[in-house]
Amino acid sequence: MAIFELKPPEAELDEWAKEYWKANSKDSEAAAFDAGREILGGDFSATNLKKIVCWKSPRVVHHIDENLPEKIREALQKAIAPATSSREAILALTELRGVGVPVASAILTTIFPDRCTIIDFRALEALGHEPDHVDFYDRYLSFCAGLAADLAQRGIIHPQDGYPAPTALRALDRALWQWSASKGNLEPE
Repeated sequence: MAIFELKPPEAELDEWAKEYWKANSKDSEAAAFDAGREILGGDFSATNLKKIVCWKSPRVVHHIDENLPEKIREALQKAIAPATSSREAILALTELRGVGVPVASAILTTIFPDRCTIIDFRALEALGHEPDHVDFYDRYLSFCAGLAADLAQRGIIHPQDGYPAPTALRALDRALWQWSASKGNLEPE
């Protein structure tokens, strides 16, 4: 079982989430969340998928074109089906070329920003943990959703109105990412 320990002080999280926007472009994230809404609405195109992948991991977006349109549609349909668990959704999405667990979690986050968050090395570092495997995402998501709900209820972190996906969970993810980035650690190879 994963054990998480919040590294940045709770009182600083809202400021880290705000700092995220000073260091990162709103346009790419906005396009990704627009694409997520399109997917939820039934547009299972490679174009929408590529907007999300480009936002999360521009280095791998060219791999999306290696997937047949039918395979993309099937994976996205499975991921958004009401009876699909987060684990099943991640597994369906990772069947696509160019989609690993972090990218799959980004896809789910753009579609369901109120209940999914991105797993990446920066957020994990802010929680005192190294990346793990597919089953790890469910534990990570559960922890982050509970933490975001608790912090929002206590007024420590706030949904960021005027930005894509204004939810406490997204604000927490941005804060965790920005806190890690501020430490100057480079992305893993």
